[in-house]
Amino acid sequence: MTKIEAFRPAAMPVGAREAPPCAFVAFGAPGDLTRRKLMPALYNLTLPGLLPERFAAVGVGRRAWSDEAFRGEMERAVGEFSRTDGVDPEVWHGFAAKLAFVEGDFEAPATYSSLARKLDALDRDGALGGNRLFYLATPPSEFPVILQRLKAEGLIQPPGGEAWTRVIVEKPFGRDLESARALNALLAHVLDESQTFRIDHYLGKETVQNILVFRFANSMFEPLWNRKYVDHVEITAAETVGVGTRGRFYEETGVLRDIVQNHLLEVLALTAMEPPTTGGAEDIRGEKLKVLHALRVPWDDTIPRDVALGQYRGYRDEPGVARDSVTPTFAALRVFVDNWRWQGVPFYLRAGKRLAKRVTEVALHMQTIPLCLFGRQDVCERTEPNVLTLRIQPDEGIQLQFASKIPGHDLAVGSVLMDMKYTEAFGGEPPEAYERLLLDAMRGDATLFSRRDAVEASWTWITPVLDYFQRNPPQGFPDYEPGSWGPESCDDLVRRDRRTWRTL
Repeated sequence: MTKIEAFRPAAMPVGAREAPPCAFVAFGAPGDLTRRKLMPALYNLTLPGLLPERFAAVGVGRRAWSDEAFRGEMERAVGEFSRTDGVDPEVWHGFAAKLAFVEGDFEAPATYSSLARKLDALDRDGALGGNRLFYLATPPSEFPVILQRLKAEGLIQPPGGEAWTRVIVEKPFGRDLESARALNALLAHVLDESQTFRIDHYLGKETVQNILVFRFANSMFEPLWNRKYVDHVEITAAETVGVGTRGRFYEETGVLRDIVQNHLLEVLALTAMEPPTTGGAEDIRGEKLKVLHALRVPWDDTIPRDVALGQYRGYRDEPGVARDSVTPTFAALRVFVDNWRWQGVPFYLRAGKRLAKRVTEVALHMQTIPLCLFGRQDVCERTEPNVLTLRIQPDEGIQLQFASKIPGHDLAVGSVLMDMKYTEAFGGEPPEAYERLLLDAMRGDATLFSRRDAVEASWTWITPVLDYFQRNPPQGFPDYEPGSWGPESCDDLVRRDRRTWRTL
């Protein structure tokens, strides 16, 4: 039997909320997600004392591992992938005592019987309060059998009792509207919506969360956050890496499914939403849903003008990729939110692989000045509009570009940057997204998780785009060089509006 030890290596941060006692169960524990993200996140939560004293983490997988073997594998994983500098032996000793492993096939009922016995042993004398958080770190094809076996074994309890059961589902949440609805129907058959936590790691990033704080905690910015003052908005998610060993997966998804449908639309919704009535999860998620419902419906005759796709040269040579593949690795879109606040303001989205720079940001370009007051037209023509940029990664922070007179005897105007960096303003690196999201799931806070209706609304909007390019495959792939900013069609998309992409 594994003993649940109370271990608190450091004082809890001021204002932090400890999670209640619980067992965390990761299906697919030998996989990359557990090694690279989940276990380092749990270890890092231990350092400031944010994990509950009474806690256990159980891995489930097909490897023939003992508890000790699992602990050794996870120690190596944390040492390699944690954002902290190495593994503290004292901290690890206390943390490792909370780890256990269950070997078994996901389809075998015996696996779930073994898991139930393990959880009962760990929860002896109510050590964990009967609370359980299951994480499906597996391909979506494994979800049905895992959920149904958990239900049959009695490991999923209905909401409303003294103990709680929650399930975290890793994306992708389907690959089109029909499959998303089928997945949601499966989840609804086994779980209450309040027990379902659909995770999108983008929403756990500090600077994504800060969009809400920046807007609604600063009275000088929110009055400008509308069509009267904002000319257009850019949302960029650029990567310098290619698909690597994920070629087979990427062939089935492409950039529209992998990045645009979830990450970029989530960031757009946070950027464009109305102030919620309260800071509660349902109010915030309700306002985000309104934005998704307000997205202008893409029609066949508008899609070619509003969507530019690309594929980097060399993609077809990646392992698992078809030699004649037309899967896009780059997408640029012009999107409109047809509501009172944003009517007529274009949101330009772009995302891609093998681009010139790794950067994710939201940039609000303000309207140009209405009248030249400096007596010389050339001065005003060189005066660039204000730009407010929220950098999500890397170099997390906020930047404001504004005009100022250049010192000298003549009148000359230049652009000045005010730049706030998280590491300089608050010290240290911000926590990893999975740290915040796992902690919130233990607390039962669903604010940063996707709700069923929002998932289906985003698929409703993008499915016509996917269907259009299924019927009209892109021509001329590959069409951009690695290390560039995408294909020429990306520039054409904004050039038609007499705009240019922001220089990054």
